[in-house]
Amino acid sequence: MKAAVLHAPRDLRVEATREPSVRSGEVLVRVRAAGVCGTDYRIWSGERPVRYPLVMGHEFIGEAAAVGEGVTRIRPGERLAIEPNYSCGVCDLCREGQSNLCLRRTAIGIDVAGGFAELAAVPERCCWPAPDAIAEEQLLLVEPLAVVVRAVGRGAPRSGESAAVLGVGTLGLLALQVLRARGCRVLVLSRSERRLALARELGAEAAAPLGADAGVGAARAFAGRDGVDLLVETAGTPEAVEVALGLARPGGRVVLTGLPHAPSSVNFFRVVRRELQILGSMIYQREFGEALDLLAEGRVRTAPLITHRFPLEAIADALETHRRPEAIKVAVFP
Repeated sequence: MKAAVLHAPRDLRVEATREPSVRSGEVLVRVRAAGVCGTDYRIWSGERPVRYPLVMGHEFIGEAAAVGEGVTRIRPGERLAIEPNYSCGVCDLCREGQSNLCLRRTAIGIDVAGGFAELAAVPERCCWPAPDAIAEEQLLLVEPLAVVVRAVGRGAPRSGESAAVLGVGTLGLLALQVLRARGCRVLVLSRSERRLALARELGAEAAAPLGADAGVGAARAFAGRDGVDLLVETAGTPEAVEVALGLARPGGRVVLTGLPHAPSSVNFFRVVRRELQILGSMIYQREFGEALDLLAEGRVRTAPLITHRFPLEAIADALETHRRPEAIKVAVFP
């Protein structure tokens, strides 16, 4: 089979490799499409260390080509969405219901071979049969959507509340739609005028640039008080964290979903004085099913988010394109 194999930082080769063997409890997935995200880029560039050689790709979908011994839930030929993170199931965190925080968690495409290939072998528990109502490219967004479903849930939104989304990449544009589905009024803030227009198209009641006041004026005007009830930060930069804390009202909630890779200077006087709730949100626990439901019900639109498509042979171009300002979700088709 063909696979994109990373041998060292930026040394990514599409080559013929042996088909993965299917062990007991595993499903052999014929990959139909895979998404590129920031984690893939950091692995490729060498910013995130991994064991080489590695087949990256953790956002992927496909169909069951074969099933291993003991597999009872998945049948050959079924369309599948792949949940790429699985926990050990036996540590204290797993037993307490916090499997997303498992210190022995395995990530497909990061710790073991992933979806930048024609075939991938994955545990049965990572396979979600796809409803017929969900088209292939819709299904491709289910993994980042599950991340957002958890993040929004952590913020405990109530219908009629004011919410703001900071950052308008894939996660931000999905977050605004999930917040709308929960009945919130949504303001989107970004430095990209082009993305703000798309946010309005996807249902944001208001969209504002991050100007000199870092969006504080827009948040207050939108909420009709001293900030929004709920802020979901998706940009993943130290500056975004600092800005986010200035947009929530006293007593408001701030959910941090992005992953800053540098320290942030947080004004904790503001946090204490305004009694802000700061909530981290890490991937997902049981949100994959809810994400599939949102897609099947048509409550989340994904077509405008997939901006670029590449064959597997052009995987290096796909990774480079991911960093371009006009790119939102880049898709690779083996």
